[in-house]
Amino acid sequence: MPMSASRRNRYERRRAETRKALVRAARQILAESGDTSASIHAIAERADVGFGSFYNHFTCKPDLFDAAVDDAMEEYAQAVDERLYSLADPAERLAGGVRLSTRIAESHPEIMRILCHIGLGRICSSRGLAPRAERDVEQGIALGRFTVADPVIALTALNGSLLALLELGFNKPEVDADQAAGKLAETLLRMLGVSPDEARNVAQRPLPAAA
Repeated sequence: MPMSASRRNRYERRRAETRKALVRAARQILAESGDTSASIHAIAERADVGFGSFYNHFTCKPDLFDAAVDDAMEEYAQAVDERLYSLADPAERLAGGVRLSTRIAESHPEIMRILCHIGLGRICSSRGLAPRAERDVEQGIALGRFTVADPVIALTALNGSLLALLELGFNKPEVDADQAAGKLAETLLRMLGVSPDEARNVAQRPLPAAA
């Protein structure tokens, strides 16, 4: 007998909630210690779901922890998007994303702890800020805002620069992170073909207020 629409919806909702609980538990573990050796039983207990539920969503622990990292990176990128969504200029969005990235420790401490434990390089993963930067670069080129010849090389430079900025803030807390981020944003805009004066102007504009 086919499942009714309402029963199917309840089933899908419970299934989504179970997966979310497992990912949340994995995020907590990554934030606390970064130790991925926790048993599946321990993870399921922390998530308050049945042991067998794990295998309805993930084939192995690395899959779960990868999903947890992706979830954390996407959450942070969405928070950045919420601050920048009103900006039509891809140059201003890109500069804003760089500047906001240095505030991750203050605005999203769990995500910063995850990055510290698993490696800051994961901020340039396929989820999170990297696809947003790709969008902004492509749009900037299409609009004539950027004149960079090779977008792939440009994105590689953007990702590497962002990683270096975060490592600087992590290893040298005495550095003024906001000032460093503004200078980097200006440099990156110039690399993309924005004139020096305009790059400086864009990189120094006030960031949109948080909602």
